[in-house]
Amino acid sequence: MTQQMAAAERSTGPAAVTVSLRVNGAGHSVDLDPRTSLLDLLREHLRLTGTKKGCDHGQCGACTVIVDGRRINSCLSLAVMHDGEDIVTIEGLGTPDALHPMQRAFVEQDGYQCGYCTPGQICSAVAVLDEIERGVPSHVTADLLDVRISDEELRERMSGNICRCAAYPNIIAAIRQVAGETAA
Repeated sequence: MTQQMAAAERSTGPAAVTVSLRVNGAGHSVDLDPRTSLLDLLREHLRLTGTKKGCDHGQCGACTVIVDGRRINSCLSLAVMHDGEDIVTIEGLGTPDALHPMQRAFVEQDGYQCGYCTPGQICSAVAVLDEIERGVPSHVTADLLDVRISDEELRERMSGNICRCAAYPNIIAAIRQVAGETAA
């Protein structure tokens, strides 16, 4: 790269790249700065503002989305890394008229207060139940060959999602409701 090209890139930024992915079942192809986070792609380019920008450092979990079945902090991931992948946001889980069972359980169990963290909490909770069903152990799983739901297991798996209003007991109750379990 010549000095002139490098200077031009510094003044205008890198060339746009095209990212194609499926979000909530719909295909999208977007030209964007390769430094764009997945969170900013969702919020700024696709106008899916249900996913929240909290700390923007991967510490609060407000930006949690489900990518190819795994939950991730979308603020820590570049959009270009997800070319060709399937993304599910809170908007893709349910609608106001047809809530996802986890959304309904959060309402029924009062699993939210201010609601800012709720989209990330719900996406994470949906993925947590899938992880447990697939037998994926966590840090606190006692028997790696027999992964079961417990309050300790749910608290550990949800520890990356912070709720400033401290609705944690109600969040655990909501997850247990969807799993068809009661508190242990």
